[in-house]
Amino acid sequence: MPPKKIMNLYIRYFNSEALVKSADEAIEFLNSINEIEMNPVLEADIREYADSDVHFPKRYKIRPRVYFIIIKTEAASMLEFKENRTQHANKESEPKPKPTSPTMVRLNAEHEGWYEGSLKFKRACITPSTGKFQYRDTFFVARVKATSGMDCYNRIVDHLSQRVDERSQFPSVKGKNYQFTYLGKART
Repeated sequence: MPPKKIMNLYIRYFNSEALVKSADEAIEFLNSINEIEMNPVLEADIREYADSDVHFPKRYKIRPRVYFIIIKTEAASMLEFKENRTQHANKESEPKPKPTSPTMVRLNAEHEGWYEGSLKFKRACITPSTGKFQYRDTFFVARVKATSGMDCYNRIVDHLSQRVDERSQFPSVKGKNYQFTYLGKART
């Protein structure tokens, strides 16, 4: 069995913070803060947390919406602890490549040629008797020369947006209201 790592305790209560080596030092630090009332139950819980194999931070409620936090760390100094947290935060903030969904792969696959695209959109139509607009589901199918399913969608929407009211609403390219089929290469 590998030797147990020595864990220090980082404690923070608002702007008061400390890095201590034992539960006794943690209790002593917390006793120095006037707002925290130490009692035998809290002391026992801090000792139990310090001796346990649990590495998750632990927070203790002082009053409604007011807590202090204890974090186990291998850092030997406050500076080392803060640097480790900064490095960890920087690693988390690095942009991770988004996984590409199968739908997007299919939409962006380039095959130049003829496509048949169909979409169901909300067409804004005026009601003659009231003069108000209402939306009607409209189904549209077109065969277009394009380089991908996405290009097919863009060409259909460009065509329709010049011919219907600007309040009309087109579906998402990834949604169920747009489908396309690759028909084959264009003859030159």
